[in-house]
Amino acid sequence: MTKILTTVGSLFLFGISEAQLSSTENYVYTRTYLDYNGTTASKTSETVQYFDGLGRPKQVVNVKASPLQNDIITHIEYDGFGRQSKEYLPIPQPNTMNGAIISNPLSNATQPSIYGSEKIYSEKVLENSPLDRIQQQIHVGNDWSQKPVKFDYDANIAGEVIKFTTTTTWVNNATKSEISNSGSYGTAQLYKNTVTDEDGNKTIEFKNGQGQVLLVRKVLDATQSADTYYVYNEYNQLAFVIPPLASIATLNETTLNNLCYQYRYDGRSRLVEKKLPGKGWEYMVYDKVDRLVATQDPNQKLLNKWLFTKYDKFGRVLYTGISIDNGDRNAVQTWVTNTYGINVETAGTYTQSGLQIYYANTAYPQNIESILSVNYYDSYLTGDPFPTMVYDQIVLPSDVQQYGVSTKGLPVSSFVKNIQDDNWTKTYMYYDLKGRLIREYSQNHLGGYTNIEKRIDFSGNPNIILTQHKRLSTDTEKVIVENFTYDHQNRLLTHTHQVDSNAVEYLAQNEYNELSQLKNKKVGGTSANSPLQQVDYQYNIRGWVKQINNPNDLSNGDLFGYRINYNSPSTGYWTQRYNGNISEIDWATQSDNVLRRYVYMYDSLNRLTGGYYLEPNSSIVWAGTFNENYTYDLNGNITKLVRTGKSPVSQTTSLTIDDLTYVYNGNKLNSVSDAAQNSSGYPIGGNMISYDDNGNMTNHMDKNISKIEYNHLNLPTLVNAVVGGGWLPGLDAEGPRHTYKYKANGTKYAKRVDNISPYMQEFTEVDYLDGFQYERKYTKMNTAQNPYDTGIVLKFAPTSEGYFDFEKNKYIYNYSDHLGNTRLSYFHNGSSIEVLEENNYYPFGLKHEGYNGLAGNPSYQYKYNGKELQETGMYDYGARFYMPDIGRWGVVDPLAEQYRRNSTYNYAVNNPIRFIDPDGRGVTDFVGRGDGSIYWDKNANSQGTTKNGETYLGKELTFNFTSYIDGKTWNGPTMGGLVDAAGVKLTSTLTLTGRENDAGELTSLVGDFKSKPGETPIGEPRMFYPGEGGSNNTFSMNSTTTGANINFEQHASVSKIEEYGLNAAGFKIVDVAQKLNINYNSSNGNLSVEASTNIFPSADLRVSGNGDSSGNNYLLMQYNQPSFPGTHSAPITGSATTPRGMAPVRDFSYYPSKFYKRN
Repeated sequence: MTKILTTVGSLFLFGISEAQLSSTENYVYTRTYLDYNGTTASKTSETVQYFDGLGRPKQVVNVKASPLQNDIITHIEYDGFGRQSKEYLPIPQPNTMNGAIISNPLSNATQPSIYGSEKIYSEKVLENSPLDRIQQQIHVGNDWSQKPVKFDYDANIAGEVIKFTTTTTWVNNATKSEISNSGSYGTAQLYKNTVTDEDGNKTIEFKNGQGQVLLVRKVLDATQSADTYYVYNEYNQLAFVIPPLASIATLNETTLNNLCYQYRYDGRSRLVEKKLPGKGWEYMVYDKVDRLVATQDPNQKLLNKWLFTKYDKFGRVLYTGISIDNGDRNAVQTWVTNTYGINVETAGTYTQSGLQIYYANTAYPQNIESILSVNYYDSYLTGDPFPTMVYDQIVLPSDVQQYGVSTKGLPVSSFVKNIQDDNWTKTYMYYDLKGRLIREYSQNHLGGYTNIEKRIDFSGNPNIILTQHKRLSTDTEKVIVENFTYDHQNRLLTHTHQVDSNAVEYLAQNEYNELSQLKNKKVGGTSANSPLQQVDYQYNIRGWVKQINNPNDLSNGDLFGYRINYNSPSTGYWTQRYNGNISEIDWATQSDNVLRRYVYMYDSLNRLTGGYYLEPNSSIVWAGTFNENYTYDLNGNITKLVRTGKSPVSQTTSLTIDDLTYVYNGNKLNSVSDAAQNSSGYPIGGNMISYDDNGNMTNHMDKNISKIEYNHLNLPTLVNAVVGGGWLPGLDAEGPRHTYKYKANGTKYAKRVDNISPYMQEFTEVDYLDGFQYERKYTKMNTAQNPYDTGIVLKFAPTSEGYFDFEKNKYIYNYSDHLGNTRLSYFHNGSSIEVLEENNYYPFGLKHEGYNGLAGNPSYQYKYNGKELQETGMYDYGARFYMPDIGRWGVVDPLAEQYRRNSTYNYAVNNPIRFIDPDGRGVTDFVGRGDGSIYWDKNANSQGTTKNGETYLGKELTFNFTSYIDGKTWNGPTMGGLVDAAGVKLTSTLTLTGRENDAGELTSLVGDFKSKPGETPIGEPRMFYPGEGGSNNTFSMNSTTTGANINFEQHASVSKIEEYGLNAAGFKIVDVAQKLNINYNSSNGNLSVEASTNIFPSADLRVSGNGDSSGNNYLLMQYNQPSFPGTHSAPITGSATTPRGMAPVRDFSYYPSKFYKRN
């Protein structure tokens, strides 16, 4: 059973009340406890869903859910065919009826503080056929009424789509396909679906009869399209992807290698070889259960090295590392299959890479060069630190005997090695009795530690977070205490922060409107009544932020104001945007109180083609001093960039500082020439750029970078520069040397910059330790006896609103824009608020120069997108380094296959005003937190992009709900040992797939539900409970006021003959019942999961993700069955005379199904 649900923008959380329901209506009432002290609930979330006479939902009441504790109503209506073609925004009411149905729920929507005169429903125009296909999707808001998204359904015409075919042979136990152009498809051979967005941009998708996508066509203009072809081999395996630039080129070997994606498979249809554009072949090796055990990239192949993963019998990753194997992929695969089979690692002990490993080295590989990471599960190792309490919370032990629960199934420790040496970071995780993470103790490679402890409430929200930190074990401990308070629906109200014995600082005090949108935030100050700044927010009808403070009026003390115009630009010359693109941005700061504006232009592929700067209130409005214009090839490689700056002669006159022309080989940038011959932006150059076999840029002589070296994660470890005009005639001197050090998970932990000359030695060292940043500066002139040496100094640690400066002993606050760009930093200097730094940027991230220049904090270089600016002018995003002066990366995207129509070096799909690349790997996927919760993280696309202690899951989640009888605790009838009741009794599987647009935004969820019975000792099990039949086996997906709700209910019971046998023994049957309720909150991406079962038997709920390379199934819920006689004994209601004498009369009635929440 599959359902598709389009998500709706977020507005609020649920409410609290003592519900007073309408007794004349059909309804389902749900109460969820948000807080509970063991006897009473101080906060609850209550919803009432009312149904009409046909059993259809007609109104949802969120009881007292608004910030003012008023009801919030969602109105539901149907057209004449029973279709829900309109979806209404939730409407806060002027009061509460405690859950009673509201007869006129729409009346309060017209209040100016709610929606005013705006259109408050989206609508689907459906075709008049049994297919009910959508023809138009019209969003909420008056301005969108005439701007629908249109859907057209057709068939292709002759000559419209090229017909690529393959000839596949078998080479080295893998497919090898040759591609050829076989003309074009004839009329009506393909399905043709066209989507036209609100701004008229068309995407056309062609599919064959098997449902395979053959072509995605993005229409650029009347004569040009960006075509991405998908070519399948004779076994229906994806063999080639031909991006737009390749689709217009001659399809020869050079084009395939430079621009196309190529794939090869083994006999089990496993992807074993692949080639990305501009990169060499990569190889994959699997065990017998299809787990990836070894990979090799082109650089590793030169060294005969493999990156390996070892698993336990449950598929959990035990450890990873690098091995040496001279064999090719086929030889290694044959060896693994024939020698190791399932390739499961077992318990044992050995020493490798400076660490005692508590696993045996019996699985492939055994010729290990280095271990990179080690994970332990279920129980702590002997000697591991183990607290019994965290605050007043009992720590979950490894032994089940004391509390009936244990850490079985949970990760308990994780060790990660430094790539450059054999030092380790050792992290230990501790949980409360509900399996929620409450402490994480991490010992760093220098011997110090970071200890994070949480006191969490009933819902899992932190009330207190304690952070204790030392760089070295001998250092003085730094202590940070954070406190959080929430309203009756768990919206964050206050966040305070205290460093050591300093005064408590109010980082944020939040106030919400009745739609639960953040209305204003008071920032900073040691008194709740005296914040340093009050930040006000405004939104449009779509829920998009449109203003932060008022850039036209900073007279109330605001330091920064910012406005985003989408469909209503202030400048009438520019185009209104309805599809989410931004047409205009205004800003102003107290530094000079000048209103500044960028207006933006786009092409039909939503690529930014120009950013034009003006000052609306100045005497020369169109000074054009910070303009950028761009042209692209079909893959999105920038081919031309023109940039202006302020003239050094006149501050109101523009000067062309860059007129760049890019030359490519495929997607690789060969050279950049500057016709402007001005070094203010990009340096005057034209030098050739080199790459390694992985597609990594290895020099950039335009910037005097002579050499870049990388580790196995394609992260730079050494950047060497030269300085022209050397110390000897005709020679260049060695310039700054930048050295970077990483952990095996890609986290940078150290940086050193050496400046070398014949006259002096100078270097800067930086340590990055769990957010605490240290710095040492050293300078020694050759003629001086004593050097200048600061020693290692703790500089700062981040906060949710900026950072704490340990040298100043002050909080520094940042104003950031919608992209996370740090725009203005300020602090309280003891007598007043002082602006520390101001940063404004060109669209692709280069910093404006020539106005409002302040010294800032040289140690704090987190600027564009909140990323750290390097001394080379690049930004470190985590997975790649970004070059804002030319708007591209120097390394192939690790997730290039998710964005195949774009260049592998492309930044933010060439729309940096709307999107960011959070760490250089794309945008937004599901992530699992350390406490077991799941959310859609816009900053994550792989394990390397996730936060510490979290697990990347991917776009597809699979929930496996299993009810089973545990033979170890079974105390029911065995018929003298003839009957074994143990085993699985019911399995339900729910798969959720997130669908996203080109930018990675979640646009819909697709759900697929299946269930199957287990085994019963006698007869065939029933997929229902006899007392209620099968009518309560349900699966549904619905839009909600906060996003989406997915739930299923499934029942099973023993066979009829087994029921007779149990009755004869004095037992009744109990409903084997499962209920799973999942809520997706689109405001924060959270996916909340509630699992419920009946009293018997045992059950567990696990989740896995298609993006988690470990193949792990993560335990979300575990319930252990109680006594069988205690739950199944039929009550005696009397006695009766039988041929054998008096016998008890028992009640074998079927009782209504019962559910008990298990997590």
